[in-house]
Parts: sequence; structure tokens; C-alpha cells
Amino acid sequence: MAKRKLLSFAENESFPHFFQPRYHEIKDGFSLKSAWNESYFKNDGPITLELGCGKAEFSYYLAGKYPERNFVGIDLKGARLWRGAKDSFENKMNNIAFIRSHVQNVNHFFGPQEVEEIWIPFPDPQLHKPGERKRLTSSGFLKRYADVLKPDHIIHLKTDNRPFFEYTLETIASGGHQLLFSTFDLYNENVDYDAVKVQTFYEKQFLDQGMEIKYLQFRLNNA
Repeated sequence: MAKRKLLSFAENESFPHFFQPRYHEIKDGFSLKSAWNESYFKNDGPITLELGCGKAEFSYYLAGKYPERNFVGIDLKGARLWRGAKDSFENKMNNIAFIRSHVQNVNHFFGPQEVEEIWIPFPDPQLHKPGERKRLTSSGFLKRYADVLKPDHIIHLKTDNRPFFEYTLETIASGGHQLLFSTFDLYNENVDYDAVKVQTFYEKQFLDQGMEIKYLQFRLNNA
């Protein structure tokens, strides 16, 4: 397993759409911040982020379905990112990129109103109380997202964890944000959303265990 990870890390270095910014690059100014469309994607298509993307199943699927849009997956785990990076590289997809970093750095990588959409698929719920600030839907993270989102944005959350889902609903309500859609059992809803059409590696395991999948869409009031 360790050897496989090392091979994945080495191959990641060779991908032109894979970024691993060092500390000084993040704090002193990431080169593509506020310039993704102009300098990297070379188009004016809207940008979607997949945060804590793992193998980037959502980014890969959506980039194939919407070639006119651009997608960036962010995760700290290089071995997981390798899967999405390799598949998209081999299929010559030019509307997708990856950043290996903490999600908390998102507003160092993107400028004001540079992002139109965010997907948060099956994040670690961080249910122990001291971990609340690490939850990807905590008020602290929502403030970071607000720094980069366009006013007409949408944030998607998909999770198997009911306490975390309820926590997010409470955060949306207490912050005065706009809840666009929510369900505690996505696959029993008659909806034609992309959230139904993509299943992550972990989601498939949850479904095999008979767990219900929760899903919501919302918009921040301060972006």
C-alpha cells in the first residue's frame, strides 16, 4: 500500500492540471487566484468546486457532462486525488483541475465572485464537539466560501450522517441563509438532480448498508 501511494504521489507531480501549492505560495498569493478563467481554463465558463473531493467522482462526472463549465477538486489526500486526476488526464479533459491542500485555504486559491457552485460530498462530520470548527458547513467555513462565491451561487451537501445533516440545516437557518432544497432520503425523491446520478466510493458502501442519503442545496446570504 505504501509503495502504491508513493507511485501515485510521483504521478501526481507529472499531471499539468494538478497543483500542490506550498505554504508560501498560499500565504503570499496563489498565482491563479482571480485568474483561473483567463490564465488556466482559457475560457469564461463558470467554476464549480468540489471540496473534500476524495477521488473526485463528482468533478469527473460533471466535467464530462458539462464541457462548457470548469471544475476544481480540492482535497488534502494525494493518493485519493490521483484517481480523478489520472482519469481526467487520460481522457484529455481540459475543464478540470485539482488542488492538494486543506479546504480551509479555499479563499487563498480563488478571488471574490470567482466561483459559482460548490459541492461538498460526504465530508467527515466531525461530530465530537471540539471538531465543530472543522465541519465543512460550520459558520467559519461558510465565511470562507462567501469570500469566493458569486451572488447567484448554489452550495450542495450530500451525506449519510443525520446529526451532521441536521447541524447543517440549523446552521443555514441560524445564519439566515436560503435553503433551496433538502431531503433526508434522496433516492426516494422524484428529482432529476446530478446528486442522484453520481455515487462516490463511500456512498456506495453506505447504500450497501441500507443507509439513507441526505442531500440539500442552499445559498449564502452574504456572498
